[in-house]
Amino acid sequence: MPGVSDITWVKLSPAVLRALIDGDLAGASELAGAPLSPYLVEEHWLWRIRLEQIEGDPASADWIARAAVVDGRVVGHGGFHGPPDEGGVVEVAYSVDPAFRRRGHAKAMLRSLLERADADPAVTAVRASIRPDNVGSKATIAGFGFRKIGEQWDPEDGLEHVFLRPAAR
Repeated sequence: MPGVSDITWVKLSPAVLRALIDGDLAGASELAGAPLSPYLVEEHWLWRIRLEQIEGDPASADWIARAAVVDGRVVGHGGFHGPPDEGGVVEVAYSVDPAFRRRGHAKAMLRSLLERADADPAVTAVRASIRPDNVGSKATIAGFGFRKIGEQWDPEDGLEHVFLRPAAR
């Protein structure tokens, strides 16, 4: 099972995001300096959102849009929805390529992202929003100190349960 030290994060710059949106995997890989995967091209809908976000707030690039690499292969992507809000809360986001699921990558990615959040003094808590039927994501956050604090309606995903975990200091 992979550990945090096995995850290497490759930042996806605006140029890389544009190439992924355009379906140019070779160009995106060259710009990223790492062999990216078709799974990242399939996530073009997300990269449109993140590119717009970075263009509106360049500082958010340090928090979002990273490819997760294990043993030289992209196994998914992760980051946060943005920098800490006015209360110091960041929302974690991660996704594992279906070809690499059920191998511990999601927990390793989450553990690494939580370490990143915990290391930043501006972060007071980490939030996770998960659809009620997403059993895998609920299992992934189990044991990391998250507790359900409510529900919300997401225009893309519908009903989501909202979980919060205080930053570990």
